Amino acid sequence: MLFERCLLLLLLNCFPLLGFTKSLSDRTNEEVADKIIGTPVKYEKILYRSKRSWMWNHFFLLEEYTGTDHQYVGKLHSDQDRGDGSVKYVLSGDGAGSLFLIDENSGDIHATKKLDREEKTFYTLRAQAVNKLTGKPVEPESEFIIKIHDINDNEPKFTKDTYVASVPEMSDVGTFVVQVTAKDADDATYGNSAKLVYSILQGQPYFSVEPETGIIRTALPNMNRENKEKYQVVIQAKDMAGQMGGLSGTTTVNITLTDVNDNPPRFPQSTYQLWTSESGETGSSIGRIKATDADLGENAEIQYNIIDGDGRDMFSIVTDKATQEGIVTLKKQLDFENKRIYTLKVEAANTRVDSRFLNFGPFKDTANVKITVQDVDEPPVFSRPSYVMDVHEDMNVGSIIGAVTAWDPDAANNQVRYSIDRHTDLDRNFNIDSGNGSISMLKSLDREASSWHNITVIATEISKFQGQMSRVPVFIKVLDVNDNAPEFAMFYETFVCENVKAGQLIQTISAVDTDEPLIGHKFFFSLNSENPNFTISDNEDNTASILTRKSGFSRREMATYFLPVVISDSDYPIQSSTSTLTIQVCACDSRGNMQSCNVEALILPAGLSTGALIAILLCIIILLIIVVLFAALRKQKKKEPLIISKEDVRDNIVSYNDEGGGEEDTQAFDIGTLRNPEVMDTNKLRRDIIPEMLFPCRRASPIKNNADVRDFINHRLHENDNDPTAPPYDSLATYAYEGNGSIAESLSSLESAATDCDQDYDYLSNWGPQFKKLADMYIGKDTDKDS
Repeated sequence: MLFERCLLLLLLNCFPLLGFTKSLSDRTNEEVADKIIGTPVKYEKILYRSKRSWMWNHFFLLEEYTGTDHQYVGKLHSDQDRGDGSVKYVLSGDGAGSLFLIDENSGDIHATKKLDREEKTFYTLRAQAVNKLTGKPVEPESEFIIKIHDINDNEPKFTKDTYVASVPEMSDVGTFVVQVTAKDADDATYGNSAKLVYSILQGQPYFSVEPETGIIRTALPNMNRENKEKYQVVIQAKDMAGQMGGLSGTTTVNITLTDVNDNPPRFPQSTYQLWTSESGETGSSIGRIKATDADLGENAEIQYNIIDGDGRDMFSIVTDKATQEGIVTLKKQLDFENKRIYTLKVEAANTRVDSRFLNFGPFKDTANVKITVQDVDEPPVFSRPSYVMDVHEDMNVGSIIGAVTAWDPDAANNQVRYSIDRHTDLDRNFNIDSGNGSISMLKSLDREASSWHNITVIATEISKFQGQMSRVPVFIKVLDVNDNAPEFAMFYETFVCENVKAGQLIQTISAVDTDEPLIGHKFFFSLNSENPNFTISDNEDNTASILTRKSGFSRREMATYFLPVVISDSDYPIQSSTSTLTIQVCACDSRGNMQSCNVEALILPAGLSTGALIAILLCIIILLIIVVLFAALRKQKKKEPLIISKEDVRDNIVSYNDEGGGEEDTQAFDIGTLRNPEVMDTNKLRRDIIPEMLFPCRRASPIKNNADVRDFINHRLHENDNDPTAPPYDSLATYAYEGNGSIAESLSSLESAATDCDQDYDYLSNWGPQFKKLADMYIGKDTDKDS
């Protein structure tokens, strides 16, 4: 009986786990077993265990169902269901009514669609048994879970489609490169659907991958970047632990070998040939050489040095950081005539060396550089960069003051011709011998006018080609000679009081000298003759004192004294001069202060004051002004002649504004009307003239092409254009108003040639010299017509 009970309990506990049926009753399995067996078993000793609920609340469903019918999930059943159809089952929760359907009578649950565990792994639902008649639940609501069982329906996917990695070249086998990672969406806790294994499909034998971790490592020793720099490796990840039938995914890993300094620099040739001109400037580039290095970046940086050769002192070499070339530069000036070929031994070495690769050999190389100096036509070379010469200012013209020397440094050794740049010697004070370079004087020099003369001497090669030239400055210092006498340092206004006493100081004088003796100036003062009024005392400090020799002076007797003073210097040859000191006699007070030095008080009468003198002067000035004004008015009344001379043939402005109706008519018309012709009635005939129709001679319209007038005008125009004394403006001859109203009609000759009849112009010769030119033109013209 005990065995049957235990077996029944075991079956009751196993059925829910297998998903066959689920009971909604809250009775225990022990009660069910007692009911099935009948009478409970009696024990002498009763054993108790903890109460365990049914494990009915989990359903299991496979994902990705491919059948045509709805997939069966499980069955719900209540102990209150007697099978009479009074109980119905209600389902609620995730997907109830759409994804999951329940038969309300039988309690069977079906899935309407195929499910994807990767989208949702489980669904939580609630079940309840309800009485159909009353609508009241017959049992409390219970919750259960439908779990989706996984199948291997997802292939592994890498986190990156392409990996980029690098590893130094020459790395040891097994050096870490990169780790790749793949993910599988399947359930890793259920079976091997998500258990991945990595393998390498492409990239052997250079690299390998660890199957479990996806770490890629180097598999080949001494991989050289210079041979192959980039590698493409394909890695596969396969689920189901790599077994047959598993799904897989791949990724690409681009691996680059980075550079290490495993290659020394090497010169591609053992000897280099360079050329340079001897005129090259210091610091200029001669040429470039380059050592090759298969490495990159800082591993290929090269330092060049000159380690040997006879040109170490003449040349240097520096590294071009951009191109890693060695630039040979000139350190000193070259001379083709002195040395023509130089040899250098240049070393190229890496600036950074990797100690791991020292066994590959020395990371340096050497090459020989041969430099050939090319000859150029050089200008003459002076013996000095500049010359300084001294000359005394009293040296005679033609004397030689010094010489410059220059020679041709070329192998041809051409002769040199010397000359002075006259832009530096505008006064032509000096001359130079073109053959030997000796400089001589063309003029006497004056140190006081200019103490230095700076000239430039030019040396030019004498050759069949264009000779080179060079310049050198020559500084000529003019040495002082005592050729100027001393004189007063300033103009002295000296006076002596009338009440002065004998021996009194009236003036202290000093002197200056434009010469500059080496030991300084020393002046001596004296009088050229004995003077009864004044004496001089030399103070021996380049000054002297003027003293009186008598007491009392009178302006009436003599108002001004002239005292000649002899001033001598102490240099050789001694120079002296006589300067005159003017001394005025003045009235002074008791203290010796000057009051007045004027002499008018002594000359004028006693009753004439200063105010009277001023009045007299004003009267004289007024009279002079009146005379000047009168002369100016007289001058304005003089009328200048119309033509100053008969030779003056320039065009002038001549205005006839007072002859009225003609030269012979001075009473027929009002002069004001002539001056204002606008007020004249042009239709009103004059009373004193015969109508124009009575005269047989009528003027026709002017002839446009009058050759005589045109030639005359062009001739006069040419003369005035070429006349340097002609004024810078055009003159205009105006003949105003005398034409239509004059008996003689117009005086102008411009229309004379256009008349209908011949005219006699002989009367023009009687008009005076002013009309001589006009008479010559028209009288001559008539003569031509008659002939």
